[in-house]
Amino acid sequence: MLPFKKLGTFSPSAITKAVRYKRFVTYDGRSVTLMNYSLMSNHTIKRTKGDQTLKTPQSINMDVDRNKSTLAQTNTRMKNNQTSMFQRIWKYGASLCNGKYSTAASATFTTKDFDLHRLDMGPSTEVTTNREECIKFYREMQTVRRMETTAGNMYKAKQVRGFCHLYSGQEACCVGMEAAITPDDAVITAYRAHGWTYMRGVSILGVLAELTGKKSGCSLGKGGSMHMYGKNFYGGNGIVGAQVPLGAGIAFAMKYRKEKNICVTLYGDGAANQGQLFETFNIAKLWDLPCVFVCENNGYGMGTSAERASACIDYYTRGDYVPGIRCDGMDVLAVREAMRFCKEYVLKNGPILLEVATYRYSGHSMSDPGTSYRSREEVKEIREKKDPITTFKEKLLSSNIVTADELKKIDTEVRKEVEEAAEIAKSDTEISGDYLYNQIYYQPPADFTVRGCDPMTTAPSK
Repeated sequence: MLPFKKLGTFSPSAITKAVRYKRFVTYDGRSVTLMNYSLMSNHTIKRTKGDQTLKTPQSINMDVDRNKSTLAQTNTRMKNNQTSMFQRIWKYGASLCNGKYSTAASATFTTKDFDLHRLDMGPSTEVTTNREECIKFYREMQTVRRMETTAGNMYKAKQVRGFCHLYSGQEACCVGMEAAITPDDAVITAYRAHGWTYMRGVSILGVLAELTGKKSGCSLGKGGSMHMYGKNFYGGNGIVGAQVPLGAGIAFAMKYRKEKNICVTLYGDGAANQGQLFETFNIAKLWDLPCVFVCENNGYGMGTSAERASACIDYYTRGDYVPGIRCDGMDVLAVREAMRFCKEYVLKNGPILLEVATYRYSGHSMSDPGTSYRSREEVKEIREKKDPITTFKEKLLSSNIVTADELKKIDTEVRKEVEEAAEIAKSDTEISGDYLYNQIYYQPPADFTVRGCDPMTTAPSK
């Protein structure tokens, strides 16, 4: 027997009361709307997308009396028989859809348990999301993956020079965390910054053109892979661990100005042993700064596994007196819930550490093949069993919140969007050489000059 929930009472006016089964079935006194179909009072099913009208089987017998004088009698029959009636309607409507239409407006999933340090309770492992969020998360993760694949190909074609650190495999981290914060919150990260740059509002073109050194780049082509910026996004920082004290400073400014925002300060497991991190944890706790310190633990530093580099790989506990959480960084919903908890916590109590256990598919950078310190079989197994996009896709399809056709359409749209941006990034022009002297100091005097590559060379700077 299918469950149902009654939302209000019946009355002659349309759409003022409804009986819903998981938000998919509604009754408005004249017809029953089921997914993308409407069951009319003359026993026909009218498709709401298109002109097709189908006859219902005799087993579905909706006796909707339009005469107001017999409305009470009709309501009684509906109340007594609505369970079996909606069961038959649901079964028939599902057969009409034949898998082409999603039937769920929301879904609840169970995440892995969260590991806690100095916390009595953490985020819930029961995560509820809706169709719009699921489509958004899937599109964003696919965009980051496609963008990084394109960046790697452009690097191999020598269209990108210098350093290039790819985020492939870690998409659930930036997408999940961004879903739990607002544009007014701040983010600062290390040099694996392409995905975060996009999630903070920079366009695909802004990322790819920055990689190619063109003026359409978010830093006008002057920063490259490691130095991308946007509104409330402070990089992109090339020195290992150096962004962590800066993140605490941003959080201090927010607290000083009495803003109800946080700074998400990210670093990798390779930076987790830096002395400046522990100095920062100390002062952040002393001043109760609204800072979430996030260790994106992808298992490997530059050619070295976490186990070989750290005596303790429980990075969420490394703040000692600062509480911590560890979550599954390959599950976008788990990451979102963890960051939601962390944001609420730091606004009331001061800093917290969040470790997201994730994995990078590529080497440390494009110059690292990534196979000298780990096996190809390991990478292949992670891709097959734990990939953040594939596992999320399977969840969505099994819960019937989206269809395979809808996801395939998203894949096609994302591919086209990234390809078009890549072509512009390749063909765009560079800024002039004189402009390289600009944007070094904030609001310099009108006659301000800076030195060039040798003491004898100077140029005006704006």
